[in-house]
Amino acid sequence: MPAGPAARPAHAGRRVPDGARGQGRCGARRVRPGQARRPRGAHAVGHGARRHRNRAGHRTPHRPGRPQAGAAGRLLCLQAHPGLPHLGLFQLESSGQQELLSRLQPRDVQDVIADISLFRAGGRRHARAVHRRPARRRACLPPPDLEPILRDTYGVVIWHEQIIDMISVLTGCDRALAELARRALGDAERLPGLRAWFHAKAAARGYDPAMLADVWETIEAFGACGFCRAHAVAFAVPALQSAWLKAHFPAALYAGLLEHDPGMWPKRIIVADARRHGVPVLGVDINRCRPHHSIEQTEDGTWGVRLALSTVKNISETDVARIADHQPYTSLQDLWHRARPARPTAERLVQIGALDPLAGTQTRRDLLLQVTELHRHARTRTTSGQLPLDHGQDHVPASSGLPEMTSRQALGAELEPLQIDVTRHLMDHHHHHQLLRELGAVPAARLSQLYPGGQQVLVAGVRASTQTPPIASGKRIIFVTLEDGTGMSDLAFFEDSHDACAHTIFHSGLLLVRGQVQRRGRRNTLTGQRVWDLDELAAARRDHGPEAVTRLLGDALLPATSSARPRPHRTLPMETGAALHPWADLQPAGTRSADLTKLGHTSPGSAG
Repeated sequence: MPAGPAARPAHAGRRVPDGARGQGRCGARRVRPGQARRPRGAHAVGHGARRHRNRAGHRTPHRPGRPQAGAAGRLLCLQAHPGLPHLGLFQLESSGQQELLSRLQPRDVQDVIADISLFRAGGRRHARAVHRRPARRRACLPPPDLEPILRDTYGVVIWHEQIIDMISVLTGCDRALAELARRALGDAERLPGLRAWFHAKAAARGYDPAMLADVWETIEAFGACGFCRAHAVAFAVPALQSAWLKAHFPAALYAGLLEHDPGMWPKRIIVADARRHGVPVLGVDINRCRPHHSIEQTEDGTWGVRLALSTVKNISETDVARIADHQPYTSLQDLWHRARPARPTAERLVQIGALDPLAGTQTRRDLLLQVTELHRHARTRTTSGQLPLDHGQDHVPASSGLPEMTSRQALGAELEPLQIDVTRHLMDHHHHHQLLRELGAVPAARLSQLYPGGQQVLVAGVRASTQTPPIASGKRIIFVTLEDGTGMSDLAFFEDSHDACAHTIFHSGLLLVRGQVQRRGRRNTLTGQRVWDLDELAAARRDHGPEAVTRLLGDALLPATSSARPRPHRTLPMETGAALHPWADLQPAGTRSADLTKLGHTSPGSAG
């Protein structure tokens, strides 16, 4: 027996079933058909499916003319709805995946499976697949015997099964022995013997040595990354299910996403996406909310999402259960005596407007004063042992004369306890709108309509995510996603802009960015050149007029200067072949401003 696979096991004469693959160097566990672990996002999909039923147990009616079920129906969201954003779709919602999908243009289930696998394999592999995909070119690895094996992934090797089949076809061994050879790829001591065995067996079958050298280079590189096809299928199933739900039952899917929070985007981004798709997001109501997020039909018949009581910051499970069990309430005093919420919980419920339906002519500030009084009386009775003389009767105090919160103050009161801007979007502010109109900023919804010939534009929005993933060159690139209520804009800041931009990017929640339009597949992205704190500009515009904004912007219309930097001497190599910049996870020192910086997704090493 050659020095590659050391011994032929007793089961060598039998075929190894697809999916029953062993432990590879990447650490993927053994997966068999029907035994794949359910992906975490599947819980949100299942929750969304359950939310098809309303409280009466009736099923939400289907929209006319829409498919009811089946793989073909699920795929229509990718075929008949090409403009459907992928936010909220399991495994398909990141900016990197959206770019790959726009270039790969999946047309069937196999394309979605290949997309998930290619994205995990890294940029080099999916770039080759994208190049071959539109023209349906044949797999480029000779001989033709390998084309059926590599057809689904357009000539790019990403699955264990492909390696097993390639070794089996070229050497003539059965698939059980080929599986042992695949496992040996991760063993540096056995690799030379395995290489010699592969070349000897394949050459004896008449294959060209030069071709075998190219094929072996691909097989050997596979030891750094790869997983079985069943793993990709297990991820593709909830991806397609969530896509079908978003196309036909969006409120149910959004309720599941908010409940289980399975994706990379913060909840306020999910809420903003729901608004863009016409799904109302209903705030916390002390008499309507349940412990979990639910769907609720509005007065005009539209299905919306009702936020859960558990959304409120630091509310205990005990408080949630008592409040839900004793609904409905007639006043703040009724809530206080029967549900007995903790004082901080009651104050947060007042701040976010959960008791507005019970307030009558009283303002939220009046209710906050009443919470203080109720807490003081409760402590007095506990200390003295005196029973209340009112026997639980409600006494509504007169208004204290305190003014109601402004819309801006109400929005700020929502962000702290909920981390979500429910009543209106953060960008829906008079000063922001006026400033952006004067500057000619481009909304995210219009970004795809611009000509991608290096045109310079201004974009603005709430920072939704920042990422500094490892890349092949080892350089540090800051990827930023902004959300402005009309959509999301993706930007990339290269090293020559970091001195001027990095501090503002990491320390500000609302950004104004000047960038250059670039075309990636069917999407326009921006190469960031300059960045400003939008709140600072809006305050200057409000207090000192447009001239103050002009002074802060400075040379915003001039071309950005480029100062090329040498490649860093030290990088952190990754198993995928990319390299992580040693400063990728470092952020400039200083005090972070607004709590808005905590509302976005941050990932120093994710490829997403």
